[in-house]
Amino acid sequence: MQSEQLKDLVIESLENMKGKEITCLDVRELTDITDYMIIVSGTSNRHVKSLADAVVEDAKKQGIRPLGSEGEAGSEWVLVDLDEVVVHVMLPATRQFYDLERLWEGSTRHAAD
Repeated sequence: MQSEQLKDLVIESLENMKGKEITCLDVRELTDITDYMIIVSGTSNRHVKSLADAVVEDAKKQGIRPLGSEGEAGSEWVLVDLDEVVVHVMLPATRQFYDLERLWEGSTRHAAD
């Protein structure tokens, strides 16, 4: 699966689980680590964990195994590494504090439709 298709799969998964303020950053020109960073807010710790779990489950259904996942214990910020796509699922306060969108400001931003 190409990174564009994986990005679309992740966004669809997050939309289906009612993720809030889904933002996709195209970071291909800025780093070799990944092609896209997707940032999404959950409404509670449980919602954050559920969003991350749904992304992992939907990726696995397509034969994609995550390279790793971190932060499930506290569920304020869960990172799912799918290699070409890295997903940051955060509580709104955590998202505001770390402000990843501003950090990667030079990238092209795309809000999910």
